[in-house]
Amino acid sequence: MNTQNATSEIVSKSLATLAEALEAGNSAALTAYLSVMARFHRYSWANCLLIAVQRPNATHVAGFRAWLGLGRHVRKGEKGIAILAPIITKCKWDKKDEQHRDNSSTAEAVEHLVGFRSAYVFDISQTHGEDLPEFATVRGEPNEYLQRLKAFVASHAIMLDYDAAIAPAKGVSLGGRIALLPNQPAAQEFSTLVHELAHEKLHRTERRIETTKTIRETEAEAVAFVVCHGIGLDTNSAAADYIKLYNGNRATLSDSLHFIQSTAAEILTALQNGADPAQ
Repeated sequence: MNTQNATSEIVSKSLATLAEALEAGNSAALTAYLSVMARFHRYSWANCLLIAVQRPNATHVAGFRAWLGLGRHVRKGEKGIAILAPIITKCKWDKKDEQHRDNSSTAEAVEHLVGFRSAYVFDISQTHGEDLPEFATVRGEPNEYLQRLKAFVASHAIMLDYDAAIAPAKGVSLGGRIALLPNQPAAQEFSTLVHELAHEKLHRTERRIETTKTIRETEAEAVAFVVCHGIGLDTNSAAADYIKLYNGNRATLSDSLHFIQSTAAEILTALQNGADPAQ
């Protein structure tokens, strides 16, 4: 079997495996993660700004009691992050219920915003206790393939650097530049770099306006899954969990097969050839 046929077979088998995972229910890791994330409040733009000013590196914030409910305790002496909490009051008022034939009045509870008060939240780094559930991660050792991948990125005139400021993101595609979070395990760095490279190749052209966030994230993570699978990394449920987080499914994957297959095959071929496109 020649190299091209072997690569095509790897891509096809990997995508079939991913499709099956997407059809299955959520993994235990994803279910636990979503359950915990649902307990974190979504803050207003003003409160996000207040949090960023007071603690720029904050990732997950919650009140004192909320952390207790998650099995974590705020460390003694930690200073809270001040935010604005709405003050809501409820009152009842009567109105005619148009659906009642006798036109009897009914009482309804109506919420009113009467002001704001100061409240305090704490970042996870200010707490200790039970670990929060995390996504499954890619495991293994990419060995020389990580350097070959970086060489392939450079051969496409894409700058690669490391920036702690992108946290909690592990990587970002910026159009001609990829930034990665420093100090990731080698397997996770490899997977993240392939994911962002897929964005660069597939979603930094006119095609971007023809795609949705769900499509773009499904394509990028599927490419990462195939390439990681192709070099022998343990991908477990990481790719399927990530795609499901963005509401992707088997149908989304199927609709993008051509783009995923061609991009994954190109990267795998380069890795097998030492990242030299001319080989």
